[in-house]
Amino acid sequence: MTAASDLIASAKQYTLSVYRQRELVLERGQGVRVWDTDGREYIDLSAGIAVCGLGHNDPDLTAALIEQAGKLWHTSNIFYSEPPLRLSQELVEASRFASRAFLCNSGAEANEAAIKLVRKWAAEQGRGPDKRVIVTFRGSFHGRTLATVTATAQPKYQEGYEPLPGGFRYVDFNDLAQLEAAMAHGDVAAVMIEPVQGEGGVVPAAPGYLKAIEALCRQHDALLLLDEIQCGMGRTGALFAHWHDGVTPDIVTLAKSLGGGLPIGAMLVGSRVAEVMQFGAHGTTFGGNPLASAVARVALAKLGSEAIAQNVARQAEALRAALARIDAELALFSEIRGRGLMIGAVLRPEHAGQAAAILDQCAAHGLLLLQAGPDVLRFVPALNLTEADLAEGLSRFEAALRAWKAAR
Repeated sequence: MTAASDLIASAKQYTLSVYRQRELVLERGQGVRVWDTDGREYIDLSAGIAVCGLGHNDPDLTAALIEQAGKLWHTSNIFYSEPPLRLSQELVEASRFASRAFLCNSGAEANEAAIKLVRKWAAEQGRGPDKRVIVTFRGSFHGRTLATVTATAQPKYQEGYEPLPGGFRYVDFNDLAQLEAAMAHGDVAAVMIEPVQGEGGVVPAAPGYLKAIEALCRQHDALLLLDEIQCGMGRTGALFAHWHDGVTPDIVTLAKSLGGGLPIGAMLVGSRVAEVMQFGAHGTTFGGNPLASAVARVALAKLGSEAIAQNVARQAEALRAALARIDAELALFSEIRGRGLMIGAVLRPEHAGQAAAILDQCAAHGLLLLQAGPDVLRFVPALNLTEADLAEGLSRFEAALRAWKAAR
C-alpha cells in the first residue's frame, strides 16, 4: 500500500468517523495550491472552510509564528503576555464599535461566550430565566457545542442530542414579519444572526434587513449579536461584514480567518455589555494563546488592508462572471449568491442533491471545493488569490463539471 492508503486506513481505525473525508492526504501548501502525499497538486478554493484567508504558508504569518515560538508558547490567563493584549487592542480599535475583547480558541467557543454574556446581561437587567430568549434563524450555523448547536436552527445538527438547552426561538431568515412576531412576547434578550449564512447555503441578509433587526432590538431592549465567524475578516470585501449594512452591534464573534490557520476565536463587545462579565464569570485555559495571538495580529493587519479589499472585489466579480458563463453553457445553476469571496452556486432542481458528487469530481480534477448543504457549491478561497490562480481553478472546475455530467 502507498503511504496515503496507510494513513487513511489508520484514520478509519483510530479516529471517530464524524467526517466524510476524501481519499487523499494533504501534505503541504503554498498560496492557493496544496499537494498531497503522492505529490499531486490541487487548487484550493475552499481555504480550509474560509480559514486560510491569506492562503497557505503566508510568509508574514510564518515569520510571526517562528518568532513567537522562540519566545513563549503558553502562560495561562493567570498571567499577562504581550501578543493577546496587543491583539485585543487592535481588534477593538479596528471594529469601530467594541470596547473590549475576549479571546478563545474557536468560533463555537466565541459563540458560547456570547450566549453566556447575553444571559448574564439579561439577569443583571432583572429579567428572569423565562425572559432571556435568544432568537436565531433557520439555516444558521453557530457551532457544535450543545448550546451553539441548539442556536443552530437546523434539525440535522441537533437530532440525537436531546434534551437541548432551552431559551432559543427560531424564525425564517430574511423574514421580518416573523421576527417581529417572535419579539412581540417581550421575552427576547438578543437576536443572533450571521450577516451571510454559510452552512445554510451562502445566503446574505437582504438589503436593509440587518438595519431593521437593529431597530427591533433597540425597540425591545434586546442585544444585537452578529456571528461573523465565516463572513468576517475581509471575506465580504470589508473587514467586518456588517459594515456594508451600517449597523452597530452589541456583540460580534470571530474566528476562522482571524488566525490564518491557527485556532483562535474572539468575542468583541460594545459598551452596553462591556462590564457585565467580571472576575470568575467566564474563562479559558488556552484562549489568547501567545502563538495564535501573534499570528492573528499579522493576519488582522493584512486582512484589513485596502489591497485585500480591492482584490476581493476584483476576484469576486471575475468569479461570478465565470460561473455565469459556465451556467450559460452547461445549465447547472439556478442562482449565484453571496457577498465578496463568499459565493454559493445553487444547483438547479434537476440536479438537487448532487453537490457532494460534483465535489468528488472536483478533487479528481485537482480542485478543492466545498458544499453548503446538498444543493449548493461554496466558493470561499483565499482573499489574496491572483487572477491566474482563479482562472486555473475555474478551468479545473469546468472540466470537473463536464466529467460529472458525462458520467450521469
